[in-house]
Amino acid sequence: MLLARNNSYWMIYRFNRLLSSCQSKNGENLFSSSMALNSTMKKLFDSKQYKEALNLFDQNFKISTDSTIDMAIKACTISKDYKRGIRIQQRLSFQSRNNSYIQAALLCFYLESKDIDNAMHLFSSIRNKSNYMYTVMFKGLITNNAAEKVLDLFDEMKIEPNQFTLSTLFNACAVLNNNRAMKIGKKLLDEMPENYRNDNITSTSAIDMLMKFGDVESAERIFKSMKTKNIITYNATIKGYVANEMFEKALDLFEQIHLSVT
Repeated sequence: MLLARNNSYWMIYRFNRLLSSCQSKNGENLFSSSMALNSTMKKLFDSKQYKEALNLFDQNFKISTDSTIDMAIKACTISKDYKRGIRIQQRLSFQSRNNSYIQAALLCFYLESKDIDNAMHLFSSIRNKSNYMYTVMFKGLITNNAAEKVLDLFDEMKIEPNQFTLSTLFNACAVLNNNRAMKIGKKLLDEMPENYRNDNITSTSAIDMLMKFGDVESAERIFKSMKTKNIITYNATIKGYVANEMFEKALDLFEQIHLSVT
């Protein structure tokens, strides 16, 4: 602990020296100063000295770039410093508020802080939503026991979900396991592009969903069609058999694992 503190003092001391050297006769060289801040923040962040990184950020907010702001928001998320994260969000310029990386970082921050209302408000304000943003939002809502909201947002989705977003949607449907979830989940599966069917993550999520629905036959078809299977795929299928009280099949598949897993 003492060594880490001494390292942070040394990094901040070096930053201040570097900042001083960036002064020109006409004032501060903002580009060089911003680069120095970003570099020092990254070193503190990488060494998990989040409090020190945030203190440095607060002292030098005026020269921070969007990259530095993104890092600061992530530090707030990891260190669970909600008040500080809100202060950063309130100080953002219009340009920074529309930076997709900062928007995604803020979504993670709100969702990790269990502030679903602010996460939903921010998400609705984002004009160009990417699959990455949908995936972040969907995962956060599932974690916060709000899987029904995932399907509400999916109904409004204007882009085709990629394999990562699809996996998260399958997870939401599995958690809900109601008529609406079954209808949406099976429709997504029927319309899933062929090239996603050999993606382990997507197919495993689909197997888990179908097993939760009690549709063992469809889950088995996906399992058998997969060219390569990993331990997670086997575990999901075995757990599905157990949940559906098909214990013999669970044992048979368990015995195949050491022969088949790649």
